[in-house]
Amino acid sequence: VASFSSHVHRVQQVVDAAHKYGRKVVFVGRSMVRNMSIAADLGYLRLPEDTVIDLKQAHDVQDDKLVYMCTGSQGEPMAALGRIADGNHRDITINEFDTVILASSLIPGNEHGVYKVINKLVQLGARVVNRDNAAVHVSGHCNEGELLYMYNIVKPKCAMPIHGENRHLVANGMIAVKTGVDPQNVVLAEDGDVVDLYHGQAAVVGSVPCGYVYVDGDSVGELTEDELEKRRILGTEGFVSSFVVVDTETADVVSGPKIYLNAVAEDESEFDKVRHQIVEQLQDAMMQGTHDTYKLQQIMRRTLGSWVARQLHRKPMIVPVVADIAQDIDETMGLNAAK
Repeated sequence: VASFSSHVHRVQQVVDAAHKYGRKVVFVGRSMVRNMSIAADLGYLRLPEDTVIDLKQAHDVQDDKLVYMCTGSQGEPMAALGRIADGNHRDITINEFDTVILASSLIPGNEHGVYKVINKLVQLGARVVNRDNAAVHVSGHCNEGELLYMYNIVKPKCAMPIHGENRHLVANGMIAVKTGVDPQNVVLAEDGDVVDLYHGQAAVVGSVPCGYVYVDGDSVGELTEDELEKRRILGTEGFVSSFVVVDTETADVVSGPKIYLNAVAEDESEFDKVRHQIVEQLQDAMMQGTHDTYKLQQIMRRTLGSWVARQLHRKPMIVPVVADIAQDIDETMGLNAAK
């Protein structure tokens, strides 16, 4: 059974049903294990004696005497159910005729992830029961009539709808207005907005920086959107590097360009067609007085990138390298003079 790890009442229902029919319950997923342990300690979750067992102990119990209570009802790929569906969970595997219950509503925006998990489970032979084909879940979210009822009871001066997409927030705010809330006091805030309550009025008065914090190995928050975009390009388009040696004093290409490919289907020989274009562009630029290797690298990047886009219909990551022997000679002579 998959459900939110915060839905203690739903977990209680599953535990009671399992106990009634002689099944052992196993909590799966870190948040599920942690939350149910806290709920039990505080007295919100009643666990009949010898009903809940550890995941390792479940190996000694036959399948038809077990109920796994896990996270992942919204199709989260790293949640317990997602890993089980992918066959990546180290302790749980899906067998033919197993029953999987998604005891949750489908949150708008999660459709693709949820149905992807369902399809994988069905492919493994499981029978998947969800709100689409059985009355296994009643939403904990109030509907329009219940919201209207709540606003009429509370009679707030200000309203700030939260949790949902823009269309949900606007609809919620409209209900508040129907009950007498001043439209000026209905705040539709976004993540990071600073909302000020002053003399009975609510308003957005500023914002603070906020967003996703990316965890990459041991680094937290150091990965930027630009770096993620580069990784996406590397993963989908491939990598092309080009190395060339020039002599800016004589405006000549001494060696190269040598082109190296990684994760690109075409052979390096395909790029013979663009080598002479790179040489011509670099020589023309040097003859016009461009001696800066960075500017020459950008010329090579544009030439190579345009050709790949036209001929291969791809936009790989391109890393151009230009070495100038004239600059190296000048630096060597300067060092010798200093000695």
